[in-house]
Amino acid sequence: MIPCGEEEVDEAIKSAHSAYLKWSKLSGMERARFMLEAARIIRVNACNWSQKIAKNGNIYTSSLRMVFLYLGQHIQLPGGSFAYTRREPLGVCVGIGAWNYPFQIAAWKSAPAMACGNAMVFKPSPMTPVTAVMLAEIYKEAGVPDGLFNVVQGGAETGGLLCHHPMVAKVSFTGSVPTGKKIMEMAAKGVKQVTLELGGKSPLIIFKDCELENAIKGALMANFLTQGEVCCNGTRVFVQREIMPQFLEEVVKRTKAIPVGDPMCEATRMGALISKPHMEKVLGFIKQAKEQGAKVLCGGEQFVPNDPKLKDGYFVSPCVLDNCRDDMTCVKEEIFGPVMSVLPFDTEEEVLQRANNTTFGLASGVFTRDIARAHRVAENLQAGTCYINNYNVGPVEVPFGGYKMSGFGRENGQVTIEYYSQLKTVVVEMGDVESIF
Repeated sequence: MIPCGEEEVDEAIKSAHSAYLKWSKLSGMERARFMLEAARIIRVNACNWSQKIAKNGNIYTSSLRMVFLYLGQHIQLPGGSFAYTRREPLGVCVGIGAWNYPFQIAAWKSAPAMACGNAMVFKPSPMTPVTAVMLAEIYKEAGVPDGLFNVVQGGAETGGLLCHHPMVAKVSFTGSVPTGKKIMEMAAKGVKQVTLELGGKSPLIIFKDCELENAIKGALMANFLTQGEVCCNGTRVFVQREIMPQFLEEVVKRTKAIPVGDPMCEATRMGALISKPHMEKVLGFIKQAKEQGAKVLCGGEQFVPNDPKLKDGYFVSPCVLDNCRDDMTCVKEEIFGPVMSVLPFDTEEEVLQRANNTTFGLASGVFTRDIARAHRVAENLQAGTCYINNYNVGPVEVPFGGYKMSGFGRENGQVTIEYYSQLKTVVVEMGDVESIF
């Protein structure tokens, strides 16, 4: 794809603004008809979209899985007067997506933005430029005004042009912490609203009283889903010391059995990483972990599938690391690959302190049969999401976002309305004006 320069970015934003002026005047029910039609088209063509998304390395079966009401408030005032609030759209919103869930992220950002009456200009990752264009075609087929959802291609330079453009009201970004900081700085110059969904190094805490079978399945889902290329993965797995031997034995056995290979094959459970540089980065983390004293129990090497067509693919065998310490790089930094770091703990108080000892705060998890402990741990974990006796469950009805350097703002759920609209207060006087003059 050819990167968009200043002229193309300006054209996209002005086109979006023109569409916004018409779209924002429609009622919520009128907008809903277009959005529901777009949803219907996606459902009908789900298999086709999933095949295209699988070409990024995501397995086909994972890709396959992938009406707001404006509510104001009435406030009664003395003497029969009253006030009310109304939510109004922001204008042109910019969405900047990541490469791990390209179609899903484009939909997560554009659907609530447009449902609230905004237009969106979306820039996908240069690694996955196609699926956002597919979504634009869906919206067009559904009948939304031309320009309401525009796609611009490019990297950091194009992203900078979008963030600095004076007609942009908001920027919603999914990606790394360093890039998120730059976007926040650029948006601040125009006092634009920002939603940031950034990286994570999430803790998964497994107590000795857990249902071990569920905890093992949860740990595998928390680390190896989408080749480990998931921002909320629970990659720091804290296991209570008494059950560590049983846990490791079963996790290693099941990790070795994960089918790695052609993402288009339904039996495959792990595809390729996104690129050669990223594969080398993941392998570099594993090499450094060994140098710092971690023990590789399985995997952690470049994998060559039997199919000769895949011999040059960027596959990495899923890796379990034992003998980890909190100060190791593999425990502190986001790897974004199929690498599970396992750490022992003794007490609840101790593991909470260690789990929270990170600059990230995107997600967390706890496995225990003790429901009081589960809620107590969830309360004390410093993260935007806490999974109890499960992991990486993401229904679209549930808000998603981070604490600390994992970002702010929320995507999904009804609360998303607050991040794609602005609140106006209207005060109505029913009597005479009282003046001090």
